[in-house]
Amino acid sequence: MIIEPLTAAAFAPFGDIIEADPTSAVEINNGFTTRFHQLATVQSDQDVILSIFRGRIRPLEVAMLECHPLGSQAFMPLNGQDWLAVVSKTPDAAGLRVFHCRGDQGVQYHAGVWHHPLLVLGKDQDFLVVDRAGEGPNLEEVFFEAVELPAIS
Repeated sequence: MIIEPLTAAAFAPFGDIIEADPTSAVEINNGFTTRFHQLATVQSDQDVILSIFRGRIRPLEVAMLECHPLGSQAFMPLNGQDWLAVVSKTPDAAGLRVFHCRGDQGVQYHAGVWHHPLLVLGKDQDFLVVDRAGEGPNLEEVFFEAVELPAIS
């Protein structure tokens, strides 16, 4: 297993990258604001909410994955620190992919994508989170023997 740089092409099977993409830039407010337009589309069958999650340092290993079958879930770092996004096409360790996200890159996991909870690097970090609120079971978890992540270069 390797830690991959976060790119739109590599992450596409799992979701969207949220970053200030110049191709989406539109000047607004008489030229005093640049809007980076429609970086991701929220998937949900219920209300969409904004929250702040505070990720804390934990061992760099993966022993579980979760998914949210009824809605997407987006994470945007607020402190500008690098972090890791761990995803898999299957609910086990065999298909793990690890992405090194810059402090100015967020991700949106598509509905039903298996992923690990926040893995922050260096120190605690806050994330703006956009996800679904509402009735129905929207969390599935699987647990397995811990897999240690490779060193970050």
